[in-house]
Amino acid sequence: MNFDVHALQWTRNPKSYMISQDRIEIVTLPHTDLWQRTYYHFRNDNAPVLQMTTEESFFSFVVKTEFSESHHRFDQCGVVVYLDAENWLKGSIEYENERFQHLGSVVTNHGYSDWATTEIPTSVTSMWYRLSRREKDFCIECSEDGITFRQMRICHLHEAKGQIRFGIYACSPEDSSFRATFTNMELTECKWLTHDGQAPDEEL
Repeated sequence: MNFDVHALQWTRNPKSYMISQDRIEIVTLPHTDLWQRTYYHFRNDNAPVLQMTTEESFFSFVVKTEFSESHHRFDQCGVVVYLDAENWLKGSIEYENERFQHLGSVVTNHGYSDWATTEIPTSVTSMWYRLSRREKDFCIECSEDGITFRQMRICHLHEAKGQIRFGIYACSPEDSSFRATFTNMELTECKWLTHDGQAPDEEL
């Protein structure tokens, strides 16, 4: 399985960008974000996402992100599965302040978002992600060296039926802009292995 940048398509353009086979740069526009309803009640659906389409039910996508220019609250970049405004997931690091930033993920089903995070130092300016699909279920992992990946999130997208879109995104929810860089993009067989614990319940 090859990751072909020529298969990528924009859903909303960023401020500017550069795309080559080995490197993608995105410069964000201010006041861009992905969020739906929950807790904050507002709805933002204007972040640029760059994705390819696949009908593969089992795969893994790996990418390295670099974001040394990110210095404003909520600046973020990472992996995404964006089906439509009300059904998507994303994994990224969101800058918070000079002391810490949030490594986390958001899953949005039928127009309601959640947010699962852990605090990490602001000295971290790059992160690898591995996004894996097993039919309607997804796993997001992260790595600081591209070798050892740690699980961030296992989740379900109700509307991930058959053909989906997946890729990368970057945005700046407040009045800021920064350059996000994506490299080491790879599409492989699914690295998220079949569960070997408790047997599944019999379907009624």
